[in-house]
Amino acid sequence: MEAIEVRNLVKRYSGNGSAAVDHISFSVGNGEIFGLLGPNGAGKTTAIKILTTMLKPSSGTAKIAGFDVSKDKDSVRKSIGVVFQEPSLDWRLTGRENLDFHARIYGISRKERAGRIEEVLKLVELEDKADMVVDKYSGGMKRRLELARGFIHHPKVLFLDEPTLGLDTHTRRRIWDYIKELNDNEGITLVLTTHHMEEADYICERVGIMDRGKIIALDTPKNLKDLIGSDLVSLEMNTGSKGAVFKKLEFVIDYREHDGVVTLQMERGDLKIPTIMAVAQREGIEIKSVNLRKPSLEDVFLHFTGRRIRE
Repeated sequence: MEAIEVRNLVKRYSGNGSAAVDHISFSVGNGEIFGLLGPNGAGKTTAIKILTTMLKPSSGTAKIAGFDVSKDKDSVRKSIGVVFQEPSLDWRLTGRENLDFHARIYGISRKERAGRIEEVLKLVELEDKADMVVDKYSGGMKRRLELARGFIHHPKVLFLDEPTLGLDTHTRRRIWDYIKELNDNEGITLVLTTHHMEEADYICERVGIMDRGKIIALDTPKNLKDLIGSDLVSLEMNTGSKGAVFKKLEFVIDYREHDGVVTLQMERGDLKIPTIMAVAQREGIEIKSVNLRKPSLEDVFLHFTGRRIRE
């Protein structure tokens, strides 16, 4: 049995003809880290709300640990943990008191609570801050405490909705490591939503790319990037310059122009750059910068939608 099974899930809001979630289907294996990647408004949070029983689907089915999210909500809720996009800690309590209160709600005995609280505090490296009032925590510390609270009751599936939203780059990277350590140490199935390509690439074993309510691609980050495969050479040109001339080069596999930047797909881009620059000089095209790179999940999203994920 899979940890999560979703079949033709749809969510429509009254008065709105379009679907926030539009016939999506996927499954998540036990102990897997699965990501839903997409821009704001893609339907990621709506999908998570359905899976955590906070919203009722318009049609389709979804099961968590074998329990139907519409027919057996209590069993689903006992099987999951959630770290919401918006902070939900009690800032007047200490870190330890927040964890103790959450553990009590899930019926963990007093004896077990004490040991479990120490375990999760150690995992997120907050032992020395456990008795500090949460109002004095930094943003990163609060996020780590929310992670600890989310899995203190040994859930089978932990949902993380934009787990690093608003955090600086260094703190975000550390949270990524905590998430992977949590998966390794606890064996919990993890499902996260994100619009950060690097986050999905670094953390997730498989990624479903969402856009306008649909899952437009689903595979491992490597396999998704291999759909594009070759090197990408990006040319930033002065406004008004036309880069269509590069499309005619015989070694160019694919050509895209977006906001004054031409992106060319080719094999062995490092060897082709001198030819590209010679063509630009011949055609009187002023190149401001040249960038050679391997494909990213951003490129995969652009490939399927024709636009960048942050637009």
